[in-house]
Amino acid sequence: MTAEVTAQGSDLARLRQELLFSALRGVEGSSSLAFVIFQELAVAIVEGRLPPGHEVNSADLARRFDTSRTPVREALLLLEREGLVIVPPRRRPYVSPVALSQVREIYEIRGSLYTLVCELVVERATDEEIAALGAWQQMLERDAACGDVDAYFWHNVGFRNHEARLSRNRELQRRLSSLGLQMHRFRHLSLSLPGRLKHSVADHERLVRAYADRDVALASAVSKSLVLRGYRALERSGKFSVAPPPSLNPRSPSTRS
Repeated sequence: MTAEVTAQGSDLARLRQELLFSALRGVEGSSSLAFVIFQELAVAIVEGRLPPGHEVNSADLARRFDTSRTPVREALLLLEREGLVIVPPRRRPYVSPVALSQVREIYEIRGSLYTLVCELVVERATDEEIAALGAWQQMLERDAACGDVDAYFWHNVGFRNHEARLSRNRELQRRLSSLGLQMHRFRHLSLSLPGRLKHSVADHERLVRAYADRDVALASAVSKSLVLRGYRALERSGKFSVAPPPSLNPRSPSTRS
C-alpha cells in the first residue's frame, strides 16, 4: 500500500467521522466507547454492509470491543433513535427495514429544501466560496473515475454540507441535518446503483457552473433534478423487497443474545 493511498484512507476516515456527527441529533450522555460502537455500526449500515433485517448480536459486539454489554446497549439505543436499528423486547436487535414510501417522502422534503439552498447560495455566497465547491467537485470526479462508491458518497455529503453552509441560514441547515442518517443510508444505496456515479458527477458539475454564473433558476432546477433522480433510481431498483424482520421469523431466538 502506498503512502498516498494510506493518506487518502485516513482522510476519508476522518471525513466519515466529521460528517457522521453533522447528521446526528446529538449524542449527549453517551460514553466514548458507546459512540465508537455506534459509529462503526452506523457506517456499516449507511454503506450497506449491514443490510435491512440483519441481526445485531450484542454479545459478539461486547467481545469484539472487549467491553460489557452496557456500552453496546447504549450504542444500539443511539442507532434506534436514528432509525437504523430496531430493538424489540426479548429479541435480537436488527437493522431496520426500508419502505419506499418513507424514501419518497424524505426525498421530496430534501428536494424542496435544496431549492431554497440554491436561491440563498446564489444571493449570499462569495465567488471564493463557490470556487470551494469546485474543489469538492474535483474529488467527486476522481472518485467516479475509479468507481469508489464509498469515497464518492462521503465527498458528496461534504459537497452538500458546504453548499448548505453557504446559504447563511442556520435553521435551514438544521432542517437538512434533521433528515439524519436514514437520508445518508438512502443516498449511499442510490449512488451504488449501476450508472449512478456518472450521472451524479455530471449533475454536480452543472450545479457548480450554475452557481458560478449566478443562475438561480438553473441551479435550483439542477439541484432538485439531482435529488429526484436519486429517488427514481431507488424506485426502479427493486431494493425494497426485504425479508421479514428477525423478530417475526419463527426461527429467531426467543431471547436476545
